[in-house]
Amino acid sequence: MYYFPYRQEWSSVLELLNQSLFGEGMVCSMTTQLFYIPATAGLEGNPELHRHLIPASYHRVTAVGSVYRLQNGEFDESIIQTLISCVNKGLQEDQEVMRWLQVMRDNAPEEFESFIENIINWQQRTEQTLSAAKQLIEQMGYDTENQNDIYY
Repeated sequence: MYYFPYRQEWSSVLELLNQSLFGEGMVCSMTTQLFYIPATAGLEGNPELHRHLIPASYHRVTAVGSVYRLQNGEFDESIIQTLISCVNKGLQEDQEVMRWLQVMRDNAPEEFESFIENIINWQQRTEQTLSAAKQLIEQMGYDTENQNDIYY
């Protein structure tokens, strides 16, 4: 590992990743809450959603940590690879999260449909900001398509 005297500006990427992580926190909180409400405790799709939401969260947290390191002057190609791989994996997991949110909405008691629509809106914003971070990383000159070989 080594440090470059020149630092690339990562603050815009960090801002987008933090927005995505904030949205992820809202989605996690709201979908977990449904386990504790008697009318939605057994809601179809929620356990399946969490099988994808947990790694999606992990990948966002790891991406944020990677950018913090880069922003503070640390640089190694493996940090960039970690960042890009986690962004890609987060977006992959997001597709499944959205699929299961739709199952949940379709099976929810009527009085919870608007609550689940609100979760879907949060998830869409979460995905949009992660996708925007990926685009910004591409604009910075990094190849974001061939870094998807993470183990988790």
